[in-house]
Amino acid sequence: MTSRTPVVVLGAGLAGLLAAAALARTADIGDVVLVERDRLTPGPHPRRGLPQGRHAHVLMSSGARAIEALLPGTMQRWRAAGAHRIGLPDGYVMLLPQGWLPRGATGHFVVSCSRALLDWVVREQVLALPGVRLADETEAVALCGDSGRVDGVDVRDLRDGSTRRLAAGLVVDATGRGSRAPHWLAALGLPGVDEDVVDSGLRYATRVFRAPPGARTAFPIVNIQADPEQDRPGQTAALMPIEDGQWLVTLSGTRGGQPPADEREFAAFARAMRHPIVGDLIAGAEAVGPVVVTNSTANRRRHFERLGRWPDGFVVLGDAVASYNPVYGHGMTVAAHGAVALAAALATGPVLRPGAAREIQRRLTPTAADAWSHATGTDIRFPGARGPAPSRVERALWRYQSRLMRTALGRPAVARELVEVFTLSAPASRLIRPGIALATLRGPGRAPLQEPPFTPAERAAVSE
Repeated sequence: MTSRTPVVVLGAGLAGLLAAAALARTADIGDVVLVERDRLTPGPHPRRGLPQGRHAHVLMSSGARAIEALLPGTMQRWRAAGAHRIGLPDGYVMLLPQGWLPRGATGHFVVSCSRALLDWVVREQVLALPGVRLADETEAVALCGDSGRVDGVDVRDLRDGSTRRLAAGLVVDATGRGSRAPHWLAALGLPGVDEDVVDSGLRYATRVFRAPPGARTAFPIVNIQADPEQDRPGQTAALMPIEDGQWLVTLSGTRGGQPPADEREFAAFARAMRHPIVGDLIAGAEAVGPVVVTNSTANRRRHFERLGRWPDGFVVLGDAVASYNPVYGHGMTVAAHGAVALAAALATGPVLRPGAAREIQRRLTPTAADAWSHATGTDIRFPGARGPAPSRVERALWRYQSRLMRTALGRPAVARELVEVFTLSAPASRLIRPGIALATLRGPGRAPLQEPPFTPAERAAVSE
């Protein structure tokens, strides 16, 4: 009988959980141990190791479908727990830099709920899989092995300080933004890892409100986006219906225009945006909790795939490879696509074969590319942003994208293509196909909307 390979996954956030789901269903994989610094208790509770978890999060339809493929029944479980399935853009009132996006069905959607609820539903299913077990309140200290092969990880129990070694044929690092993978690889004798950083100095401020009675079961996401073509800090507002009849409202601002932590100034800041609608909606709403602020929002990409040597038995994925300014809502969807790519790579042959980990690492690289280009191509344009200066080609592409988005406001066919790319259901190259390029050259087919496109029922729900 062929022995099965034990695996250790570092990090029990969404990326780690989905990686564990992919691994647990692979024929030659044995036990999967999830190592997590935080203490994880039953139920949808925020955790210390995910400070950005209290802010607005949406899972795009392509990410939801990827998770459903790994864990069938997840969408139904989210909705039973109180999450909303909101069509995109038919369930959105969205002000793009070029104007209000008309609402219409495309078949795409987002899952709208608190990050704590979304993770909890996934975690419950993953921990129920045969062979998966959790070691929480435990942190990884170092990789074991050498530059040719990783064969385990040293971990520390945060409750008593004791250390032990977990042997593994494969170690997966899904520890997120704070990953120490470059340091661990250097300790094994490998060269430094190239890293790109684009930092707009963005700050998030979030507060939860009780929705008006008529808006607790059905209400659109309201989103005011920043305009990078204006010579001013980029400021955004997002109002999301979440579980328990609540609205989660996240405000953001880049360097020089960050939102306040003061509760008394929260609604006023929202009203001072390009349109005051989010501030108007929450002005009379009952706040459920305090304002929560996060400043760690830089876009960071580590190019592990460029290393000339890569140890067998080690893979890095999720935010540990590329983390994005959360305002674009792509991080969770990229993590889901990464887990599907991991499952596909594992299906090609035994995980212990020489070169398997390097092959897996390279397969994971494209899952981050379009989200990275979108986030950094916008963030670098705001005053005070830090990162590589854009090239002439990039500047020309920005002008094309701006005209394309303006065209989408008046041409439903172009809007549908834009949604395909925005939800990471199609590559960004789709937007330069001849038909889309020609429509963009012609421009909008009708005049843009002048007011937020609420339905009469939605307006009535918030005016009671």
